[in-house]
Amino acid sequence: MAHSPKTNDGASFTVTREEFRKLLGADFQRPVLIETNAHEGPVYVAAEHALCFTTVPEPGPKNIAIMRLQLAGDAFPFTAEKLETVRQPSNMANGMTLDREGRLVICEQGTKETNAQISRMDLKTREAETIVDQWRGLRFNSPNDVVVKSDGTVWFTDPNYGAIQGFKNTPEVGAFVYRHDPATGETAVVADSFNKPNGLAFSTDESVLYITDTGANQAPGTYFVDLPHHVRAFDVEDGQHLRNDRLFAEVSPGVPDGIKVDTQGHVYTSSATGVQVFTVQGDLMGEIFAPGVANFTFGGPNNDVVFILGDTRIWQVKLQVAGALTS
Repeated sequence: MAHSPKTNDGASFTVTREEFRKLLGADFQRPVLIETNAHEGPVYVAAEHALCFTTVPEPGPKNIAIMRLQLAGDAFPFTAEKLETVRQPSNMANGMTLDREGRLVICEQGTKETNAQISRMDLKTREAETIVDQWRGLRFNSPNDVVVKSDGTVWFTDPNYGAIQGFKNTPEVGAFVYRHDPATGETAVVADSFNKPNGLAFSTDESVLYITDTGANQAPGTYFVDLPHHVRAFDVEDGQHLRNDRLFAEVSPGVPDGIKVDTQGHVYTSSATGVQVFTVQGDLMGEIFAPGVANFTFGGPNNDVVFILGDTRIWQVKLQVAGALTS
């Protein structure tokens, strides 16, 4: 039976499958948390009840800051208490996550003068160290997003946006997806068939890795409908290798940037108009509207609040399901 999308009166979400309403709850709200420069890398730090993120790249000589927003209140909706700069310049920081020890893991895209790398920051001391900055002696392009698996391995995407946007030199490697094992120092290419590998997230049991391809967006402001704007799924074999590549979902309008999974296995991804939610089978359930959304993350004391970054503001949305810690 076909389902016709239904938009709510407040135009804050649209329903494709009725079960989407259960995720949103009867008292769905989408209040603005703060009006601020917020673009990428959102990470909720439970120990501090704070949200970290990166800012929009500036025109000309690009400069991106890592910011920290202290939240107030124990119950949704939260209020913004204090906004501070953690690091600026940040070597063009983009995607971020937390490792299993609560340290901030950062995708540093680098510049023509500085190398790209995956780094790790102690949030208390603000001291940082390099996790990995090359593959077989070759420099990375511009690492975009990163996740840390339960075994401590670091998985990240490395599209060539830096070269296209003019702040990096000609690529030395392809647009690959990597797995780095800090215990052994080994870095391996786990996927090499993407145009622009971007966001990535593990399923709740880490048996599947979802990866977005934003190839339809080449240079800023461009959109090529015949290039990738989809999510692909891979089986994770032996915790190390990716097998059985398949299409999970096409995303439209726009491209899928950030991606997360909840504890029920639903997959969330950004689009040009908001955050789209898919069933485990890849069927669209509905969308939370958030104009200009760039990325998002789960957070809050119960990990059931979605913080949505829209370049000039951050929205907050409480769901009836929690986000998976593995994503």
